[in-house]
Amino acid sequence: MTLTAPGRASDHTAGPGTATSASTSPTARGLWRGARGMVAVGVLVVLVAVIAALFTGTSTEGRPLDPADASLTGGKALAQLLRARGVRVERVSTVDDVVRLDGPASRVLVTDTSFLSADEVSRLSRTRAQRLIAGPVSDLDRLAPGIGPTGETGSRSREPQCALPAAVRAGSAFMGGALFTVPRGSTGCYPGSDGASLVHTPGDPSVTVVGDGAFMTDRRLAEDGNAALAMNLAGDRPVLIWLVAPDEPQAVPGSGEASAADLIPPGVPWAVVQLGVALVVVAFWRGRRLGPVVVERLPVVVRAAETVEGRGRLYRARRARDRASATLRAACVSRLVPRLGLSGEAAPDEIVAATALRTGHDAIWVRSVMYGPTPADDAGLIALAGHLDTLERQVREP
Repeated sequence: MTLTAPGRASDHTAGPGTATSASTSPTARGLWRGARGMVAVGVLVVLVAVIAALFTGTSTEGRPLDPADASLTGGKALAQLLRARGVRVERVSTVDDVVRLDGPASRVLVTDTSFLSADEVSRLSRTRAQRLIAGPVSDLDRLAPGIGPTGETGSRSREPQCALPAAVRAGSAFMGGALFTVPRGSTGCYPGSDGASLVHTPGDPSVTVVGDGAFMTDRRLAEDGNAALAMNLAGDRPVLIWLVAPDEPQAVPGSGEASAADLIPPGVPWAVVQLGVALVVVAFWRGRRLGPVVVERLPVVVRAAETVEGRGRLYRARRARDRASATLRAACVSRLVPRLGLSGEAAPDEIVAATALRTGHDAIWVRSVMYGPTPADDAGLIALAGHLDTLERQVREP
């Protein structure tokens, strides 16, 4: 009887002459399958970098109508044009500075009063400088007496339709926003349905109010007659006092006011996000399922008999007669069942009865051979192997 384990390879199927081989030349599909993970990582990193640049590098947020702000909403371009014309532009953020520079030869430009107290607004209203109020400023009744809001209109290119020299020389401009009443003796320009978006009241000091200061920003300054109108209104005096909100205090390292987040440069969080995304993608790429089985030539061909002998020596060295007998019996049953015409799910009683009927042996003896106890020694194991071989031969050749 040949001692073989279930599922072993036969000797005649493992020869050097019958070994198969497959082509190892790279194909386009194989190259793409191997490189698509890295391509995906690269595309994703570039995508995150572009999004980060869009949100950080091209941000248009700034301080509206600030002569020191070069963003699209700032007023740095107008300040430079006025300085080139010879106007002294003073950027201030307190009423004390306005009072220090106050005089008939000055004009104060006010774009926001929300940061001023009631007392500071009163002091500002008593200055002698000519006033230019741009945008929907609060406390308008105190800074521009007699001029009140009547509604709003959309900002667009409009014709002046008035006799004010500063507006006539400029022509059409991007005006709109808040609309105001035009008191007696005042001039209203760029009219809307409920009033004018530019009102000029002569006097000492004179007051000019515009409903939307967007025409003075860097975004709109080069359109229509916006630059001319802005310079005519703001640059008609040697000194322009440009009142803006105070800068927000910045935490100074070492002062005890800066947190750990304040000390991190702005670009570091975006870099960490990009690295995190790349790490997740690489983890998914490396954890993907295994590819197809690759057929390759074996360096050494081992005969099936040598495998069986090696396993037998291991069983003998460990005195594993239980494992050896179970292996022999399982192998014998697996070969007898199809020869007896039974299914793979046949019960032991059916196998024993069919074997006894085919060989003529007593069913009790057949059961002891095929499903009996473990042999007590090596001699019993050898005898069991002989009995199994006899049963298998008699079933194969009745």
